[in-house]
Amino acid sequence: MSTAILTGLPPVGSSLEDDLRSLGFDVRAAADAAGTAAALAAVPAAERVALVDARFVGHLHALRLALTDPRFPAAAVEGALTAQPEARGALTRALATVTDADPGENLPDVLAPRLEADGVGVHRPDLGVLVATVPADADVRAKAEGDVAAVDDEAVRLRAAVKSRDGFFTTYCVSPYSRYLARWCARRGLTPNQVTTASLLTALIAAGCAATGTRPGFVAAGVLLILSFVLDCTDGQLARYSLQYSTLGAWLDATFDRAKEYAYYAGLAVGAAHGGGSDDVWALALGAMVLQTCRHVVDFSFNEANHDATANTSPTAALSDKLDSVGWTVWARRMIVLPIGERWALIAVLTALTTPRTVFYVLLVGCALAACYTTAGRVLRSLTRKAHRTDRAARALADLADSGPIAELAAKAAARRPGGGATAPVLALAGAGLLLVQLWWHPEPGWWPVLGAGLYALFAGAAVARPLKGPLDWLVPPVFRAAEYLTILALAAHSGGSGALPAAFGLVAAVAYHHYDTVYRIRGGSGAPPHWLVRAIGGHEGRVLAVTIAAALWHNQGFTIALTALAVALALAVLSESIRFWVSSGAPAVHDETGEPA
Repeated sequence: MSTAILTGLPPVGSSLEDDLRSLGFDVRAAADAAGTAAALAAVPAAERVALVDARFVGHLHALRLALTDPRFPAAAVEGALTAQPEARGALTRALATVTDADPGENLPDVLAPRLEADGVGVHRPDLGVLVATVPADADVRAKAEGDVAAVDDEAVRLRAAVKSRDGFFTTYCVSPYSRYLARWCARRGLTPNQVTTASLLTALIAAGCAATGTRPGFVAAGVLLILSFVLDCTDGQLARYSLQYSTLGAWLDATFDRAKEYAYYAGLAVGAAHGGGSDDVWALALGAMVLQTCRHVVDFSFNEANHDATANTSPTAALSDKLDSVGWTVWARRMIVLPIGERWALIAVLTALTTPRTVFYVLLVGCALAACYTTAGRVLRSLTRKAHRTDRAARALADLADSGPIAELAAKAAARRPGGGATAPVLALAGAGLLLVQLWWHPEPGWWPVLGAGLYALFAGAAVARPLKGPLDWLVPPVFRAAEYLTILALAAHSGGSGALPAAFGLVAAVAYHHYDTVYRIRGGSGAPPHWLVRAIGGHEGRVLAVTIAAALWHNQGFTIALTALAVALALAVLSESIRFWVSSGAPAVHDETGEPA
């Protein structure tokens, strides 16, 4: 429950009380600042409280934006102020300083800057054409009421439900109608998490249809995959439309996207094996998952490295910003990276019309070109910008590196040596190169890959021995991801054991979930997963060593069993801790508003 305190006397005919009740507030009245302080003291400390000047004139959605968004400890527009429980103490202290204020004073506007002076961040939503004001007299009030009547706040609310920056397919083929589906869901009391879950279930049914290996099954899978994406857009639009943001919702929305796509890859692989041609495309499915996950890690690492960089100047970035504001180049640049909308549309159409092998070939080529384009651009930006990266950025990159006990010991040894020498990306690439060259020279299971894994662990430790503040240090986490995932893929492909590739697919999926979970915790401001978990699952270098040793010890079916056991153990460890954290954590409510390709 939330409580709104009306300060002052409302004009005759005002609908303000009804508006506040429609937003879920229990409304109380206070004649002056002293009465407001007394009313505030009577509100339970665990409740959100809002102070609204009784003379307020404005759109209902302006009040909604200011008073109900759960992401901010305090927020304000002219004539209205809200404080979450964590900001209640500052509000009480601020109110104590104005108890003798003029009864005609706009109390919320007086208190907002005092909250900021007390260290509380006060969010001030961008209202655009919406009205929120406290008129000084009857003439000004009449004009303000006319301005309110001239703007349809429901239309504004619907437009604002759609991300301002999104892909071409999403913007023109989904959002024009999914926003109305979001409103339909809101009016029936559905939550974003329920819509997110419906999207997941739809995608899983699509994967099941693809697994039949029949043409009708492939057509149904394509249709259901598009429907799942529509629901995926709807959940975010519903969250923005109704301001139902939550920590759990942000996590579900992000992780379910990956679960849906990778489950669909598995469905296609099963369908190819069950089809008339009995085509084995598990290696292609695993390759697509590896490529897509590494693309995401490049995105995440680059963004974290530059999240709070200072003196951030780059001619490449300036050119990019210019292209992002010029006509057709905006959409061309957004489409070339194959964001989730374009990618899923491509997969759906190809599934319905072609074969799983064709789907994966086109997907691998398209995603590889997109990865080259985005990575090259980010490398150029990093080399041409003059920026001082912060300790926070270095810590985030170290967390994304996912180093285990072996790399930590190697890092301590490397840190004792004098500085200088090779940079972190060079060391990471050298270790990954030695590992992958060993796998290429000795594709059959044996002890040579174990030697490569040992050298990789030493180089990986040396790469993170010092803070990752160099211009290209954001490349270290994606290099580690590629090395680990490709090692599993190569060993499974050459093991000769039945079911090795599906087992490897499951293992990479479990490890990738851990890496995505790390990203979303950092994005939400909660830090990386606990260090004991990272150590318990070995870190990237420990898992590489474990898989290469398993391949050397057990051949054929034994290696398949080892991969399966490792996948199950990892999945249980990371999922149980992740679910515990996201369900019970006190992390702030967040939602993705970046429009970055997924």
